Amino acid sequence: MTLLYANGSPTTVLSDDDLRRAIATTMAAFSDRMRVLAIPPDITRLNSKAGVITDALYDQLRGRLSAVLPALGTHVPMTPAQQKRMYPGVPAELFRVHDWRREVVTIGTIPATEVATATEGIWREPWPAQLNRLVWEGGHDLIISIGQVVPHEVAGMANGTKNLFIGCGGAAGINESHFIGAAYGMERMMGRCDTPVRRLLDLALERFCGHLSIIFIQTVIGADAQGRLVTRGLYISHGTEAFERAAALSLQVNFTLIDAPPTKMVVSLDPEEFHTTWLGNKAIYRTRMAIADGGELVILAPGLTGFGEDPEIDRLIRRYGYRTTPEIMAHVAREPELRANLSAAAHLIHGSSEGRFRVTYCPGHVSRAAIEAVGYQYADLAAMTAHYQPQGRRDGWHEVAGERCYFIANPALGLWAHPSRFH
Repeated sequence: MTLLYANGSPTTVLSDDDLRRAIATTMAAFSDRMRVLAIPPDITRLNSKAGVITDALYDQLRGRLSAVLPALGTHVPMTPAQQKRMYPGVPAELFRVHDWRREVVTIGTIPATEVATATEGIWREPWPAQLNRLVWEGGHDLIISIGQVVPHEVAGMANGTKNLFIGCGGAAGINESHFIGAAYGMERMMGRCDTPVRRLLDLALERFCGHLSIIFIQTVIGADAQGRLVTRGLYISHGTEAFERAAALSLQVNFTLIDAPPTKMVVSLDPEEFHTTWLGNKAIYRTRMAIADGGELVILAPGLTGFGEDPEIDRLIRRYGYRTTPEIMAHVAREPELRANLSAAAHLIHGSSEGRFRVTYCPGHVSRAAIEAVGYQYADLAAMTAHYQPQGRRDGWHEVAGERCYFIANPALGLWAHPSRFH
């Protein structure tokens, strides 16, 4: 592993100009690279500073940046308007779309015995490491993976090798990795670097990608005393060191221990980022270790238009709903269509409260009948917005009409837990 740049602490504040200077300094060492691929996140990581970083890469590389491949995973492609907003300095013609069902190649397979060891017996079948063909066969002499490290429901912490093998991966690898994470248990995994899925991803990089020149650019984003988002860390390396450094800082910056389990939590979803429960259920993933038994999670979702990020997964969510883990596992055992889409099954487990607390969705564009059919409660968005007044409200405890509740403005930025549920 080679660390190329490291700057960060819980009190560090890096300006956008600081990020640009760091990119300029780092890229000076790669002046001989003539065909470069950038892999940044999509619009669901709008606050990652990947926009500033990717724009800076284009400024430094110019004609040597041959393509930009957003790490969509299973998400819908970015629209031209989203590309322009997040990456205003990158020409539209450089963007490519990752097709996780068709434009991938299996670059190697981790044997079943090693998978069983890595997953602590959760999964005992060979695991296929898959990449977009542009990453594997594009003839690039430098691949730059960019993203924000933050607690995550599938890999424990987002980014690093996840950006490659899930963000640019294929159906088999994504399905199985998501299911492994769900079966292992989010409470055992979120906020941790050493997890079953991470072990597989890092092993795939080490074993199959030695001939590729890959560097990772990792940010850590936090909030200052006024609640404004700031860049707390920037790390760049070959191998996994940048991720590991960023993950250690993220735990200090993005992990909030709450003094008492809230009986009422209210989470607001940015309408530009969250259009489906596939993404919006971060409100559940990131708070489930905080909320009290018998409590209620209210999700204000003005941009919600559906459930899945593609039509087939949307259909599966509507058919099976967010049920308890035993119910979903039983469906997987007897329903071939769910076994063929294990990432959907994993998502249904992730989005369940396991009957421990109530989830009340307040959607902008989904009917009461549809919300209740998948297992959630429904409440009117306008009425709940008027009641909780999320605009400008800071994260933390609030009194609303005599009721004590805990408010979160953006669940994608952190992880919340009561000490009794995080060991």
